[in-house]
Amino acid sequence: MANTKKLTYRFDQVGSYLRPENLKKAREKFANGEISHEELMKVQHEEIKKLVAEQVKVGLQAVTDGEFNRSWWHLDFLGQLGGFEFYDQNDSYKFHGEKTRSTNIRLNGKVHANLNHPFFDDFKYLKSVTPAGVEPKQTIPSPSLIINRDHRSDLWSKYYDTWEAFLDDLAQAYHDTLQKFYDLGARYVQLDDTTWAYLINQLNANVDNLDERVKFEKTATDDVYVINKALSGLPEDLKLSTHICRGNFKSTYLFEGGYEPVAKYLGQLNYDAFFLEYDNDRSGGFEPLSAIFNNRDNIEIVLGLFTSKSADLENTAEIIARIKEAEQYVPKANLALSTQCGFSSTEEGNILTIQDQWKKLALIKEIADEQFA
Repeated sequence: MANTKKLTYRFDQVGSYLRPENLKKAREKFANGEISHEELMKVQHEEIKKLVAEQVKVGLQAVTDGEFNRSWWHLDFLGQLGGFEFYDQNDSYKFHGEKTRSTNIRLNGKVHANLNHPFFDDFKYLKSVTPAGVEPKQTIPSPSLIINRDHRSDLWSKYYDTWEAFLDDLAQAYHDTLQKFYDLGARYVQLDDTTWAYLINQLNANVDNLDERVKFEKTATDDVYVINKALSGLPEDLKLSTHICRGNFKSTYLFEGGYEPVAKYLGQLNYDAFFLEYDNDRSGGFEPLSAIFNNRDNIEIVLGLFTSKSADLENTAEIIARIKEAEQYVPKANLALSTQCGFSSTEEGNILTIQDQWKKLALIKEIADEQFA
C-alpha cells in the first residue's frame, strides 16, 4: 500500500439508503409480473438519479446507488457470483426481535468471477449520473461472508480436492471482480462484512473451549488470507474500504461485543479505510483501535458514531467528546465520521423516514466540517 492515505473523505456514508415508495411498488409489481424488467429499470434509474442528487446536496464526496438494485445487501451479489446459486434454507436469520426471509446461497460448482454480473451495469449507470467532482462508490459483500458462514461453503469438497484450492479460487473471483469494476471506472469500492462481528460473538462465547476457539481463529486467519489475496495486485489508485457490521435489519442487529477478539486480524487487512460501528455500548470501547490502526499512517478509521437505526439526532457535544477519546488511539488526521451502518441493508429498511435519513447525514457533515477543518 502507498505511504499516503488514498481516502480523505472526513464525512462518508456506508452505502444503503431507505427505498422510496415508488421503487418499492415497482419492485412488487415486477415480482408479481405486472410490469416488465425494462419498466422496473426505468423507475429504479429515476430514483437512483434523485438519490445521487440528494447525496451531493448533503455534501457527500462519494455517492452510492443506495443499493436500490438489491433486496439484500449481500445475497444479490453473492448468489450471482460464478459457482453459486440461490436456495430457500427454510429458516430465517436470527436478528434480535425480528425474523428475516429465508433466502440463502450455496456452491453449485467451482468459484469464479461472473464478468456479466448485473452489478457491473448498475455501476455503469451510477457513474453516468454522478456529477463531475464527485465519486461513484461501489459496495459489495466481502468474500468472508462465504467462508464457514451460514452453510455457504459447506459443499466445498464436492468441487475441490483441498480447502486451500477453494480459498484461492474465491480470492481470484473477487480479484477479477474488483478489476472489472476498476476497468469500468470505479476508483472506490467498499467490501461490507458481518463476519468479524460473528467471530467476536463466537470467540467471546468460547473463552474456555480451546477446540472451538481454534476453529474460529482458523476462520479468522482464512478470512485475512482470502481478503488480502483478493486485494493484492490491484491498481494503485483503486481505493478499498471495508465496513465491519453487526447486522442491520428493521433497526435490529445480529451481534454485539467490542472489537478486542478480532482487532489483531483487522490490523492485518490491506484496506485503505475501516468503517467501524460505534453507535452504542454493544460496540465496546475505542481501545482496540490501536491494533486495528496498527501504526499504518496510510489508512483511515471511519467512526460510526451516529446510528442509522433511529431518527434520534445525536448530541453534538457528546460526539465531539467521543472523537477526542478516539484520538488517544488513532491520530485525528486518520479519522472520519459516518453512520454505523447503512439505512436499509435489506429492502425493508430501518425504522425512520427518508427525511430523518437526510437530517442525520446533515448533522454528520456539520460536525465533520467543524472537527476536521
